Amino acid sequence: MKITEEMVAYISTLSRLKPDEAETARMTAELEKIVSYMDLLSALDVDDIEPMSHVFPVKNVMRPDTVEPSFPREELLKNAPGRADEAFLVPKAVES
Repeated sequence: MKITEEMVAYISTLSRLKPDEAETARMTAELEKIVSYMDLLSALDVDDIEPMSHVFPVKNVMRPDTVEPSFPREELLKNAPGRADEAFLVPKAVES
């Protein structure tokens, strides 16, 4: 597929970018190289290759999900700079 400067201008408009003429020319050449490489990859025969999500085998390293008692609420709140009943008081972050 041939990438034209008109295509780059259209993509730039969609992206809300405003490249000058030199940047448009450079981007056209770079996108042409990318598309050429994708065409090369599309030509490869991958029928006998199993799809994978990672190049290396990935093993889940998280601990098992077990139910355990939580930390005592009073212990958590004892050093809080401000509290209301069983909750932390924090400065207002959003103006209404």
